[in-house]
Amino acid sequence: MDTLLVKDSVLVQEKVRAVLASQRIFFQTGKSKSIDFRLEQLQCLKKMVKENEQAIFDALYSDLHKPPMEAYVTEVGYILEEIKHTIQHLRDWVRPESVPIPLTLVISSGYVSREPYGNTLIISPWNYPFQLLIAPLIGAIAGGNTAVLKPSEHAPATAALITKLIIQYFNPEYIAVFEGDVQTNVILLEEKWDYIFFTGSTEVGRSVMLAAAKHLTPITLELGGKSPCIIDKEVHLKYAAQRIVWGKYVNAGQTCVAPDYLLVHESIKTELVNLLKSSIREFFGDDPEKSPDYGRIINERHFNRLTAFLNDGIIAAGGKTNPESKFIAPTLLTDVDTQKPVMQEEIFGPILPILTYKNLSEAVAFVNSRPRPLALYVFTTNRQTEKYILANTSFGGGCVNDTLVHLGVPDLPFGGVGNSGMGAYHGKASFDSFTYPRSILRKSNLIDIKTRYAPYLNKLKILRWLMG
Repeated sequence: MDTLLVKDSVLVQEKVRAVLASQRIFFQTGKSKSIDFRLEQLQCLKKMVKENEQAIFDALYSDLHKPPMEAYVTEVGYILEEIKHTIQHLRDWVRPESVPIPLTLVISSGYVSREPYGNTLIISPWNYPFQLLIAPLIGAIAGGNTAVLKPSEHAPATAALITKLIIQYFNPEYIAVFEGDVQTNVILLEEKWDYIFFTGSTEVGRSVMLAAAKHLTPITLELGGKSPCIIDKEVHLKYAAQRIVWGKYVNAGQTCVAPDYLLVHESIKTELVNLLKSSIREFFGDDPEKSPDYGRIINERHFNRLTAFLNDGIIAAGGKTNPESKFIAPTLLTDVDTQKPVMQEEIFGPILPILTYKNLSEAVAFVNSRPRPLALYVFTTNRQTEKYILANTSFGGGCVNDTLVHLGVPDLPFGGVGNSGMGAYHGKASFDSFTYPRSILRKSNLIDIKTRYAPYLNKLKILRWLMG
């Protein structure tokens, strides 16, 4: 068996190297850098998504029991919006940007152009298995690169469909896909890429960064963390409850920017918990397991990890599980010990711990005592409270009086800081991530000013006047 695995690994490695070699040759032709070509390929990607919408829905339902509405809003429709935005703005993004020239370099002009890195690798996770692979691909195409895609093996139906569609719509010397487990990731990361884009856990992100460092390969890491949600006593409680429940339980909580825990002013805790319960019933009925609008946990290992968290507090709502269907009800936990695993690990599931605070500085200090999160949410009607929290915390991005929806704005870069990641994408930020700035100065031949040449004599006085 070990011999078979070794042979399989060798075969995968040979195929990866062959595809990468062909993509290097293709990139050197300069075809992928053509603006018309990039726009054509974005239109082809749009066509691929539109023509296979139902197949994408079916794959997402198979992997995550994802309802069509969620599948469209968070995956298919999201991708179509990104493609449309990129097509509309690409010619502006690629236009070289002129820069001012100092007096010491008169009769010159300077500009910055955005150039493609070349051959790129995109590795995606399982929670939004279509969107989180195709969204970076939009940036790779817009930037003029080639791409190799690695979908997650934990969402096998979506991975198989993506492989089939990419083969059908694109040439492998331009865009290729490799399915497989962790060993396939290892093989891919052994090669020298011009750019790597990874979405996943912080732990795996460290390994990706280590592999990239061997070749000095630039990377984007989209990771995760425990994203807090701070609820002030001055708040529209009903709206807050509805928006928190939606943001937490979409995709059964398996969202990297889902509210990971609530920090609620102690004076409104009881009322908020009651409204959260009401919103859960309103959205998913008295028995969420029967709701057509509620997803399932991706696999048994993740299910077992999540169910263990149910012992880390008092269940105020939910708590029902079904190992056969990998169902965990939308759950609220109160009286949570912050030293318990549920408050030490990223939850990544439909369990919401509720903590309280007495004053705002206490809540901010709690957030700042932990690694910087990917997202932070603030619910308040007091602008001074809003400003205080935003000014005194560090996080990737977030919302005031809502959750998750900042991801739906193409012009808002999305990314983390510290343990939650590095780099950003969405909209122009995707284009910028998959390109680098190249600086050019063009000097006129009309005259040649001799100040810089030896002998220097008294020229230092002139330079001090010009440069000081």
